[in-house]
Amino acid sequence: MHERRSTLSEDQRRLSRDRRLEAHDDRPTNPSRAPHFDAVLSRRQALKGLLATGVAAAALPAFAPTVRAASASGFTFEEIKAGVDATHHVAAGYDADVLIRWGDPVEADAPAFDPQNQTAAAQAKQFGYNNDYIGLAPLDDDRALLCVNHEYTNEELMFPGVGDQEDAGFAEMTAELVAIEQAAHGGSVLEIRRGAAGKWFVVQGSPYNRRITANTPMRLAGPAAGHARLKTNADPTGRAVLGTINNCAGGMTPWGTYLMAEENFHGYFWGREALDAHPEAASLKRYGAPGEWYAWGKFDERFDIAREPNEPNRFGWVVEVDPKDPTSTPVKRTALGRFKHEGAETIVNADGRVVLYMGDDQRFDYVYRFVTEKPYDPSNPAANRDLLDSGELSVARFDADGSVEWMPLVHGQGPLTAENGFESQADVLIDARLAADLLGATPMDRPEDVQPNPATGKVYVMLTNNSKRTADQLNAANPRPENGHGHIIEISAPYGDHAAATMTWDMLVMCGEPTGDVGAKWGPETTENGWFTDPDNAAVDPSGRLWISTDGNRPGSHSDRCDGLWALDTEGPARGSGRHFFRCPVGAELCGPLFTDDGETLFVAVQHPADAGVSKWAEFGRASSFDDPATRWPDFQDGMPPRPSVVMITKQGGGRIG
Repeated sequence: MHERRSTLSEDQRRLSRDRRLEAHDDRPTNPSRAPHFDAVLSRRQALKGLLATGVAAAALPAFAPTVRAASASGFTFEEIKAGVDATHHVAAGYDADVLIRWGDPVEADAPAFDPQNQTAAAQAKQFGYNNDYIGLAPLDDDRALLCVNHEYTNEELMFPGVGDQEDAGFAEMTAELVAIEQAAHGGSVLEIRRGAAGKWFVVQGSPYNRRITANTPMRLAGPAAGHARLKTNADPTGRAVLGTINNCAGGMTPWGTYLMAEENFHGYFWGREALDAHPEAASLKRYGAPGEWYAWGKFDERFDIAREPNEPNRFGWVVEVDPKDPTSTPVKRTALGRFKHEGAETIVNADGRVVLYMGDDQRFDYVYRFVTEKPYDPSNPAANRDLLDSGELSVARFDADGSVEWMPLVHGQGPLTAENGFESQADVLIDARLAADLLGATPMDRPEDVQPNPATGKVYVMLTNNSKRTADQLNAANPRPENGHGHIIEISAPYGDHAAATMTWDMLVMCGEPTGDVGAKWGPETTENGWFTDPDNAAVDPSGRLWISTDGNRPGSHSDRCDGLWALDTEGPARGSGRHFFRCPVGAELCGPLFTDDGETLFVAVQHPADAGVSKWAEFGRASSFDDPATRWPDFQDGMPPRPSVVMITKQGGGRIG
């Protein structure tokens, strides 16, 4: 047993659980001294009026948005009002219906949800907690498999009588509660069907329905599989691992598999007192492990680095799942590199190879790309089965002239040699961050979703925030100090070649209140409701239009409004203009926006409702808990806690959304 040492400041204790976990990562682990470029943007950006060359963003005059009499926007829906309350809101003329909630049955023999008497066995068959990424594998026009990640758990909102354990030494946590948390992680695969009025429903008892948890047997594949650094007492082969954790965003492959990205894996491990003498100390410190965010290491020895030194190396990967085969073993694809993966979005290149774009979600970390060695073959499914095991992983350097250089992380090239601690390609992939440091990648402001647009060939990088960037750490792609609001970068692949070594980049928007003094820059049709902060996930609809979901617009945080979904123009006179479409209940962030191929349904994941923290809003101005939550969304029943849920949005009377 280990006594957990508190690392929280008084201010951090007042924040929501989500914001406190973010506060832990406010201590960057990147010691890289990559060149810092002058705080200028490309000439193209200056011509577009986003920034004046050579002027720091924070010093720019405030921009007052106006609404054109005749809108140039590509969106026509009536914008909703930004604000804070206990429920969700959607644009007029649309329905937003809950499809599935935490605790609802997934597998055929799942018991009914009983929040007062939870068990790990029940949770392992029920819909997990904190739904995040949503993917879709169509079966036919009106049947599909919905793939949903479950990122993390909030014990103070999940369990009756259990307060927040972050600063309490986990005194109230038990082995059974930890087992429930582990069962609530991972993912769910659900068959859904479209019924009357275009509304979808979960097919109860479908043979496709499946839960994946922190204890599901998985296989390691690719260049690092079987390496000594992946071997443990329980797995001397280095090829078999239990479970996946902190699955944030993800992706779907062209061949229909589901990619689960492992993000903040470091927070689950214990053993700080063993860190300095640990053989992997430098690697662990670069990833921020052990974080001791949860009580798992207190009851499960594989999450204690003193007892299982190599277990952290088996997390931080991208997991591939075949949703159409519920008996299949999920595979961790090590060729994609190990870091805090936000997502793994794919696009098929003109030459048939598959390209994945990935963000490493921490302040001062990097944007990555993977290009498969072989092309995708739609006529031969077997040929695609292990396509992600070979290819080239590279990391981005954003230059001040508006170019992006993709630098390969290949053993033996440049500094990635034994002299610098990399004995093989396996070492490069296990320590992708250390390898990227040596290559001089550009430290970014929390890169999250990196979303390609197949209609235009553009790629959009969500940069959520970086409150720790100082004035002497500015670079062209991250031009604001103490950036609490984030920005979005647009990458252009030359002639649509997503495998090109050099691309170009531009600034799409710089987030925050446009009438404030934070250096925000928006398009001309952005209203007082159309701006947002903290862009997190993105989706491209079938018309090629961009939609942004946020994580950080919460009372007492980066803005006093709720998170939600905004449409964002990327072309024409309205370029850079936001329009508010969906608003979360208090305390929640919005994740996983996903459109059906016909554009008539939009699925969104409402995560950690009621994780409100303490704020100026009187009705929510207290720490939230299972017994006294800031909202009881979506059920609003006494005794029923708030429940993370997937919401289905459709247009009244039918038709495309937007």
